[in-house]
Amino acid sequence: MVSVVQNVAIDCVNAYELARFWGAVTGCPLHPRDEPGDREVQVMLPEGPLLYFNQVPEPKTIKNRIHLCLRPTTSREEEVEGLLKLGATLVADRREPDGAGWAVLADPEGNEFCVLRSESDRAATSS
Repeated sequence: MVSVVQNVAIDCVNAYELARFWGAVTGCPLHPRDEPGDREVQVMLPEGPLLYFNQVPEPKTIKNRIHLCLRPTTSREEEVEGLLKLGATLVADRREPDGAGWAVLADPEGNEFCVLRSESDRAATSS
């Protein structure tokens, strides 16, 4: 038995606004038919599953059990700085002095995600 992952579903209070945030993070568009006020909104990633935002009445209350890990195309430090400007918050700083580690951030509704080292960051510290 084999299944294909169709989407990653994210419960949220405001599907359209949270999808806009993640659209900006990934540089990917929302589904062309999605509009403000829609209870279900999709971010159209070029490869892999969609990011599917499903509006629910209750707010997030505890730590995520599943989360996204981002590998930026810029440096990790530039990416964290840009994400903070978009409205993310720093939850935990797991970056090490030698360049290893990651940063744990939260989106505007409190869903945690990680920012890993970019390929260029990894190459710079592997020698």
